[in-house]
Amino acid sequence: MTSHPSVARRIAILPDAVADQIAAGEVVERPASAVKELLENAVDASAKQVRVVLEQGGKTLIEVSDDGIGMNRGDAVLSLDRHATSKISTAADLVGVRTFGFRGEALPAIASVSRFTMVTHTGESDEDGTEIQVTGGRIDRVGPAVRQRGTTVMVRGLFFNTPARRKFLRSTASETRAAIDAVSTIALANPTVGIDLTIDGQQRLSAPADQDAEARLAAVWGRGLAGTLVAVEYASGPVRVRGYAQRPGDAKPTGRRVQLFVNQRPFRDSFLVRAAEAGYRSAIHPGDRPSLYLAIEVAPEDVDVNVHPAKLEVRFRDRMSVERVVEEAVRDALGKLEASVPLGTWRPDPGGGRGEASWVAPRAGEAVPGADLFGETESADAARGSEVAPRSFEAPILQLFDTYIVFQGPQGLIVVDQHSAHERVLYEEILRQMSGPGAPAQRLLLPLTQELTDEELDVLESYRGLLLHAGYDVEAFGGRSVILQTVPTPHPRFDAGQCFRELVADLARGRFGGWSNRLERFAATYACRAAVKGGMPLAEPEMRVLLFRLFQTDLPPHDVHGRSTIVQLPREELERRFGRR
Repeated sequence: MTSHPSVARRIAILPDAVADQIAAGEVVERPASAVKELLENAVDASAKQVRVVLEQGGKTLIEVSDDGIGMNRGDAVLSLDRHATSKISTAADLVGVRTFGFRGEALPAIASVSRFTMVTHTGESDEDGTEIQVTGGRIDRVGPAVRQRGTTVMVRGLFFNTPARRKFLRSTASETRAAIDAVSTIALANPTVGIDLTIDGQQRLSAPADQDAEARLAAVWGRGLAGTLVAVEYASGPVRVRGYAQRPGDAKPTGRRVQLFVNQRPFRDSFLVRAAEAGYRSAIHPGDRPSLYLAIEVAPEDVDVNVHPAKLEVRFRDRMSVERVVEEAVRDALGKLEASVPLGTWRPDPGGGRGEASWVAPRAGEAVPGADLFGETESADAARGSEVAPRSFEAPILQLFDTYIVFQGPQGLIVVDQHSAHERVLYEEILRQMSGPGAPAQRLLLPLTQELTDEELDVLESYRGLLLHAGYDVEAFGGRSVILQTVPTPHPRFDAGQCFRELVADLARGRFGGWSNRLERFAATYACRAAVKGGMPLAEPEMRVLLFRLFQTDLPPHDVHGRSTIVQLPREELERRFGRR
């Protein structure tokens, strides 16, 4: 029998210390990651008050103290072993797990790359507290300690034993911002838990326990930003969406805040953020990015939370349905009167003042006065539920400066820009018509002749089909001239020739060029040019029917430029100005 020379093995099982450091690379990417994991443990331990102390963004010190249930000595030692957890016991428990943590990886991973101290006590009078000291994953001491009920974890010199990892940490300012974001996220997810954050001796956040969602949002994001939000409350099928969305007029290109939750668990999902932004379609200026706080509720078995090492992502069983409901939820919130801009220094808490409905429908079959002045309106039966006409239509309606329509609303004085209002009406109307047989058109006895530039002639060819659907039948007439055989008739004051010239010129210049949808871009341009203008006197019946039609649209408070159609002067602001508050 021939013997073969022995070959050295190339595969070996890694020592526990190395395995823990590899796990730490997945779970603890930076100090903010450790802060997040320790805060989640505190919340899972039923803490009512948590204190976080950081030095140099967490590079030097991370200390998290809570008043939760604590641990006895045996559990405290065992918690430093990988995959030791009290959250689950079988694979089936992963379905619908409600706790933030469940893998049992965070504490051993953090302890393996730091100088780690944990002091904990269950509050039982017949046993001592426990203190455990760990250096780079090696337990140095386990002994008694004096502490009230709860747990304190101190992490010093994070990544002290992995210089390559420590070298890649960012500046103290960057790590501080990341840690603040981590604490803010947990604070928003748990408004009943009090959270204090101190950084380098300065208190950066103080959120008391047992706050409601609105108060916690104001405490974390600030009252200035919170005052620009409107409440979101929507459900469709098994998906429910609550939260807050920023008014389109307050959105900016930079500086926005976004927070998503699913079944109270924070997560990141760029596709859901884009779905929420789609709810702002035709109501926000291209490039503006609104702040969003959205809490999604689904059945536990319809979402998998165990798909990311740091639990920052989730997987939905029916993603398309969730994205659709999120978009519908945001659009529904933006269509309410609360989404209009308040005047003055008064800013409501998000969701404040949402009592009885703001609108009342006309009686079934009731005619709308002055309907013929702005074309046909929907009947009361076809209107959106009860959201058709303001209660205060019973009160006088006034036109100011031949541009603004003013009336008393349920919470104050309401001012409507007549051009923006009619623009919103025509935009949604032309979109519906162009999805069907097209807009009504009038054939002219004497066709109109129009002179165009070369650029406008090119645009005319590109948009000829949409122009025909909008009511413009255009024929070449030699050279740069065209003739209009038919024109739309959106209202009796409509100047078809001027609207056509301005419409084609706007399309040639690329107005609304930030809009990706070609049909919506055309509809917005047409609505802007076809609407009644500021400075045009309107009779009271005309104003009434315009308001009726405005409140039948999906987004009454916003025009197609991202500006406000409706502005409120709240009663509280009036009373403050007159010294009544």
